[in-house]
Formats: sequence, C-alpha cells, structure tokens
Amino acid sequence: MNVHFIQHEIFEAPGAYLEWAKARHHTITFSKVYEYQELPGTADHIDLLIVMGGPQSPDTTTEVCPHFNAKAEIHFIQNCIREGKALVGVCLGAQLIGQALGASFEPSPEKEIGVWPIELTKEGLEDGKTNHFGPVLPAGHWHSDMPGLTASSKVLATSAGCPRQIIAYSDRVYGFQCHMELMPDVVDLLIAAEPDLLNNHTTHRFVQKPETIRSYDYTEMNHKLFGFLDKLVQG
Repeated sequence: MNVHFIQHEIFEAPGAYLEWAKARHHTITFSKVYEYQELPGTADHIDLLIVMGGPQSPDTTTEVCPHFNAKAEIHFIQNCIREGKALVGVCLGAQLIGQALGASFEPSPEKEIGVWPIELTKEGLEDGKTNHFGPVLPAGHWHSDMPGLTASSKVLATSAGCPRQIIAYSDRVYGFQCHMELMPDVVDLLIAAEPDLLNNHTTHRFVQKPETIRSYDYTEMNHKLFGFLDKLVQG
C-alpha cells in the first residue's frame, strides 16, 4: 500500500495519519509543498492520497502564497479520483476535494479551534467506514471555512459550530473538516503558529485556550481514525 501525503505547512503535520501508515508498514511518500516539493507527475504509484490542511483557502493565489498552487492540486486530485484512488482530505484538503468535484468551499458559521464534539448523522451511522465512531465523538478543530457539497455527497457528521464535519463524496473519497489526526506534538505546532489564539478565545465561542487544547487525551480519537483508514483501504 502506497500512501502519499500533500502537506502545505510544517505545522499542519499529518500526525495520526502518518502514525497509522507507519504502524501498517505502508510505503510513505510526501509532497511538502511548503518546501517547494513538486506534486507527483502521475497517480500510478499512489493507492491512498491524503491532502492535509493549511491556513490557505482553495482560492488563495500563488501571488499571495508562492508555495501553494491550488489549481495544480485540484487537477492532481481530479486525476486521482478518475483513476479510482482512495482519497482523504483534511480541512483545506477537504475543501480542495470539494473544489475538484465542482463544489465551492464556504465560510463556516463559526470559527472552531480546539476539541469539540462532532455528531454523526443518520448517514454517518450507516456508513460502514464511520459507524464505529458512535453517535458523538470528541474531535479536533482548527478552521473557519468548510467544504462544498456535491449533489451526490453525504454529510456524515456535524458539530454545533459547523454543519459539514465529515463528508463522503463517494465510497473512496472522504473529506474531514475536523482534525482527528491531532496529537500533542501537532497541537504544539498549531498553537505556536496561531499568534491570535488568546484573542480568538475571547471573541469566538468555539475557540479554546491553549492549555485546554493541550490537556486533551487524543488517543481514542486517533484510534477511531485508524479504524476508518483500515476500512477505507480495504475497499
């Protein structure tokens, strides 16, 4: 199994996604675009593509962020979808998948940073890859936008601050607005890159204090993500 990551920033690390791939002894490759690494020229040697998050949005231009080429990533995602690859998009990655399928991203009703519960919808509890999450699951969040929906997509989970937390675009393509990959080292990186976190805590009701975010035990969330990924690659 060949797992390829597109990583947009050093602080948007793959966390538990990478730990899962290592634990399953999969072949792991990266396009670290923040280091100006190129995307693969072909999807031939990729079984699972995981597109990570970032502070950018799908309409961020290369003039604003020279290392982020949204059009190139969307084109590559479209190629992977056409070739039947398994795909997971996280936060920005989920929004890019929606864009690749013709669904424009939108602002989330609320900015969310920290750990807040997600609630599975009827479709989420019926989906064979997410039903083990249970009706309610604490999940990580670090966003102010959300992915677009296609005519055939299904919303599998929502939160009090965002109605699109997990989206099934097909049985092989999933978007996670939430961050189930968070681990203590990833949280430290994100907090260090969020200079206005304390101010946001006072002005946004779904933004937690750094010490609250750091105090959470992410183990169960990570294990639930492992289960999802196991099911996804099994087809």
